[in-house]
Amino acid sequence: MDRSQYRSLDGLSLASLLHSRQVSSAELMRCALVLAEDCDNEFNALCYVRPEEALAQAETSELRGQFGALPFLLKDSGLASTTLPSSVGSRLFAGLKSPINATLNERFISDGFISFGRTTVPEFCMAPTTEAVQNSGPTLNPWDKTRSAGGSSGGAAVAVSTGVVPIAHGSDGGGSIRIPAACCGVFGLKPSRGLVPLGPSRGEAWGGLAADGVLTRTVRDTAAALDGIVGMEIGAPYAAPKVPGKYLDLLDVAFDRPLRIATWTQAFDDIPVANECIAAVDQAARLLASMGHEVVSAPLPDLKYKSFLRAHQDVLAASVTLTVNGKLRSSPDAAWREKLEPAIVDAYDIGTTLSAETYALAINRFHALARQMEVYMSCYDFVLSPTLTQLPAKLGIMTMESDFRTFRNRVGEYTTFLAIINASGQPATNVPLYWTEDGIPVGIQFIGHFGKESELLRLSARLEEAAPWIDRYRGRVS
Repeated sequence: MDRSQYRSLDGLSLASLLHSRQVSSAELMRCALVLAEDCDNEFNALCYVRPEEALAQAETSELRGQFGALPFLLKDSGLASTTLPSSVGSRLFAGLKSPINATLNERFISDGFISFGRTTVPEFCMAPTTEAVQNSGPTLNPWDKTRSAGGSSGGAAVAVSTGVVPIAHGSDGGGSIRIPAACCGVFGLKPSRGLVPLGPSRGEAWGGLAADGVLTRTVRDTAAALDGIVGMEIGAPYAAPKVPGKYLDLLDVAFDRPLRIATWTQAFDDIPVANECIAAVDQAARLLASMGHEVVSAPLPDLKYKSFLRAHQDVLAASVTLTVNGKLRSSPDAAWREKLEPAIVDAYDIGTTLSAETYALAINRFHALARQMEVYMSCYDFVLSPTLTQLPAKLGIMTMESDFRTFRNRVGEYTTFLAIINASGQPATNVPLYWTEDGIPVGIQFIGHFGKESELLRLSARLEEAAPWIDRYRGRVS
């Protein structure tokens, strides 16, 4: 198989060739490794790549699960792996090793993924761009190298967008799957809280905000990947309902009635929204209407957005303090402040001063928002919004060089429609339907009801059929 053919196929198509013995895992891995080197040289999207070990594993691997023995990349988010170290984008954590695999990683392995490296992230996955000092430079957007690939799953989105792998691991605690998916023109789903396991070392992350998933170029790849990784694990503090059967099988099930879809084109607190982002929503609304659905312009829920941002910042700061102190207890380092970026140092200091009441109030605010969003959506099947309020950010304008709250307030103006859905725990997707005249992808977000991933995926699949995007990716020539 040549690299051009490899890049043109999605994960399930490659898996079909593997299972029918028309191609070997080693052939696919060779393609992936060459493409990975080219991608990293051009866009700075990968870390901890292990080519020799991965190729040896591919040459001896038995086919398993839906995906057989497919090249795959883990995000450098600290997801525990016995074969791949992690830095979480931080010089303080560089080369961190784990004696165990995370439950999610075990499920990836069981479903036929061979992880041959990690993808770049901002420090502690705290930014909507991927510009960590640890990575020796920013991760570039494949559609415009003056712009960010997004974050925190920035490297993952680049790897999928350029065809290095058809499916890559991502995680989302404030938009970190949906932001880079929007910036790089790929499909990304943030699952409902509790649907994908976070254990065994922890039960929640960032006060229940964070969820793991994947980024892909086709809806069906995301559905198939979910089939392999969802399901409650013993002792987990949250659970989301898993649909009977398989998400992949449900993709072709038609809706039994026209859907009612609310649209948001204004942002909370009158935060400006770029014309291109509004145009992307309008295009999607017209497409949905042509398919027979009811699309209505709806008022925003009264979320008290500034108060939510403060609560979000408090929980993130507490997480930074917890993470750094845990590292220092196990491995003291007198120079630890010098190994962290300024906003993260400030977040640590904020976290040391937060009261227990402040943290508890933040968690209560998230829970109240979850109830509020479900009540708001009782009249709608889905909400359609821009994924971001602006085009993919220019490099250098959203680094962590400032104090933490100033930095996070800027983030809140850029990702206004995203972190609220982490707080509510609902599923949401970025759908890559729109590109500007200059060739810049502009994402749209669909928000679904809690536990209703199957419906989100079905709607996304109908849009993909009506306006296919699989051939619109970077790197179509060999």
